[in-house]
Amino acid sequence: MHIRTPALICAVRPHGETAVIARLLTADHGLVAGYVAGGRGRQLRPVLIPGNVVDAEIDARSPNRLAWARVELMQSRGPWLSEPLPAAAIGWTTVLPAAVLPERHPYPAIYDAALALLDAICLAPSARGWIGPLAGFERLVLRELGYGGQAVRPETDNWAGLMAAFDRSGVQIERYLLADRGAADKGADVMTARALLRERLRRMTGENWGQT
Repeated sequence: MHIRTPALICAVRPHGETAVIARLLTADHGLVAGYVAGGRGRQLRPVLIPGNVVDAEIDARSPNRLAWARVELMQSRGPWLSEPLPAAAIGWTTVLPAAVLPERHPYPAIYDAALALLDAICLAPSARGWIGPLAGFERLVLRELGYGGQAVRPETDNWAGLMAAFDRSGVQIERYLLADRGAADKGADVMTARALLRERLRRMTGENWGQT
């Protein structure tokens, strides 16, 4: 496999002294893990941030071997990562596909929806502009992986109703997508990212959801 394609960075973990293994979501090739030499260096560290979109060149000698990847920044989410609520929303939007999608299986609808959701998180004036799309994104992931029905935005503009839909999809994600991950700790870590987002929504909106 040798491809060059735009990719969404979903997760990054250190590998060796200076490299990283990045999990990249692509439209046509799905989630691909790639070894990025020098990924922890000064030049690439600000590029390899979950939520960023990169031009990725991915080279794998066989389907069973870790691919090599070279990346160039196309779109940065860095300016929003200093804000607690957008940072938590970006984190959840990227950690979910990294945790539940099988590698090298294309899910173009999830890829497109993730990019649109990230744009909404970064550009909307408040969480009201993206909490509905976020709940719809979660249901899309559930549907694409064989659970749930239509992936549609909640049929309400009421904040309490949107939050109720968000809470319901969280229960389904934990029950269906993470229960058989084989590693309970991994599932717990994934849901911790969601719990952080939920708590920041509560803190920033207060008890009266309608004021957001």
